[in-house]
Amino acid sequence: MQIRDLPYSDPGDPDVRSGPRFLLWLGRGQLTGQLKSLSWGLMHHCALAGLPLGVGLAVQAVVEGSGRGLVFAGLLIVALGVLVSVGDTMLHRTAVTNWITAAARVQQLLSRKTAELGSALTRRVAAGEVVAVSTGDVEKIGWFIEALSRFAAAALALVLICVWLVLYLPSLGLLVALAAPALALAVLPLLPRATRWADIQREKAGHATELASDTVAGLRVLRGIGGEELFLGRYRRASQEVRKAAVRSARMWALISAVQVLLPGVLLIALVRYGATLVQDGRIEVGQLVTVYSAATLMLFPLRNFEEIAMAYSFSRPSAQRAVRVLSLSRSTQASTLEAMVPEGDLYDPVTGLLAPRGLFTAVVCGDPDEAGRLADRLGGHAEPGGGRADDTRADDGTRTHGGEEDADDRDCGEAGTAGAEGDRAGRRRIPSVLLGGVALDDLPLGSARTAVLVQDKDPVLLSGTLRELLDVPSRGTVAPKDALAAAQCADVLDALAQASADADGDPMNTRITERGRSLSGGQRQRLALARSLVTDPEALVLDEPTSAVDSHTESRVAAGVKRLREGRTTVAFSSSPLLLGLADRVALVHGGRVVATGTHQDLLRDEPRYRAVVTRETDDTIAAPAAQDGPDRLASTDASRTAEAIEEIEERA
Repeated sequence: MQIRDLPYSDPGDPDVRSGPRFLLWLGRGQLTGQLKSLSWGLMHHCALAGLPLGVGLAVQAVVEGSGRGLVFAGLLIVALGVLVSVGDTMLHRTAVTNWITAAARVQQLLSRKTAELGSALTRRVAAGEVVAVSTGDVEKIGWFIEALSRFAAAALALVLICVWLVLYLPSLGLLVALAAPALALAVLPLLPRATRWADIQREKAGHATELASDTVAGLRVLRGIGGEELFLGRYRRASQEVRKAAVRSARMWALISAVQVLLPGVLLIALVRYGATLVQDGRIEVGQLVTVYSAATLMLFPLRNFEEIAMAYSFSRPSAQRAVRVLSLSRSTQASTLEAMVPEGDLYDPVTGLLAPRGLFTAVVCGDPDEAGRLADRLGGHAEPGGGRADDTRADDGTRTHGGEEDADDRDCGEAGTAGAEGDRAGRRRIPSVLLGGVALDDLPLGSARTAVLVQDKDPVLLSGTLRELLDVPSRGTVAPKDALAAAQCADVLDALAQASADADGDPMNTRITERGRSLSGGQRQRLALARSLVTDPEALVLDEPTSAVDSHTESRVAAGVKRLREGRTTVAFSSSPLLLGLADRVALVHGGRVVATGTHQDLLRDEPRYRAVVTRETDDTIAAPAAQDGPDRLASTDASRTAEAIEEIEERA
């Protein structure tokens, strides 16, 4: 694989059982490139090791006064110099190619996994860690793959040099051959501690990256509540911890480098002393001593690759482990028993008993916003935390769509494929699937399920790009973007974008929207996200607090526009706003994980105290009065329910 051939048509199926296995899989996948690099590296090191022979012959020719011998030695040195230059150039070229192609393969694997899981990825792995894996960790993995072939060439060259020295001059060559393994392995006792400090540094750096990512994402909110200094202080402390860990790690690597310099120096001193004694005794010639000394000196270059491969592995192993943690997340899709079809009919959740009749605008009221979010997830076929149903695929733009099915323990940070995880899968209780038209979403093919149900959560994300690109989403084609924008009451957003447009005609559709829509207000972002969801025109649209960031006047018009545009389609909106509830065809009250009352907004407001408490924000005293009139049993039940809710809230906070 050459750089010009990137990207890979298929990056392959990685071995994600462990970090080292993943590195081995990457190396095997680049076997041709590794062999090329090994060949050029071997030529470079052997030619470099041959230079002392030419120098020794030249010295001996001068001592003997042989002009022919001096010319031969000069030509040999020139030829070896050319081989060293060509070998070094090609070694660098092939090694960098291995580095870039390995990094590109990992990037493609991460991109494919991100597209597969959508925002479910950031619910299992922190967003900062995903950023760290796709940037710094990819670079370190590529470094190890690049250093691997150079290390192999250096190790093989070292063996050949030792063998040649033993054959050339056994008296000194044997000393070098015995010392070479000791020099190469002397740093092994120091590597575990150096690796441990490197792991600590990586962990703290990842934490700092996560903190920075979260702070930048919530910068607007932090400015609003005056929390910038608090989070800035947290990041300062985290960065100082990273600095201290980096200094400790650098000290260990400096010690390893010092050992790599000290021990070869001791060898050279011993070699010169012993060699000089042999020359004085007339047992060897001066040229031979110069040859062996020069060869031993040049052995320092291959030895440095031993230090580099140790450092590269210690840094790339935790990086590969983090990459494996992301790549091992998967969705085990159940074999579909249905043809590719989009079912039609009522949307029903057997767990809560919620029924959204086909073609009607159903509003759902939950006293607990978290409970509302979990129920919205369920209606889209997504998993509840800790449950057995775990097919959670949310698009990168913030809308969640139903996919296949996965095991809940895939959220675990441990390695995939362990026996313990398999045992957890076997014992996990499966939660009944949501039904659409009597068809379980779990049994639908992925594409059909995504087309059938679309969930927009309360914090949708706007990707950077033009407004036209934002609204260019997979859809039925029955709702035009202008109709969706009108229903979501985006006229003021279009005016603002038109003013910011770079086109002469001021077309807002061609105006670029910054990442996450940070140039827009919260209400404007929410309405644009709503328009995007309306364009898709799914069979069932689930909206979680679609008007929470707009004023009451705009909220009323948005609710009316959505109802009008979605006429004949199933729409479910989670809200406690009286303006939206009043326009709904049907309202359901969910309390304690079950639907406890259904009807119109006016009927529930009149007859259901719990509904009235959520919608009108009544105080506890106001609720307790009618409860007391109904008898002590109902009052006791209400108090017990409140007590249980309070205990659950405390446990969740703990």
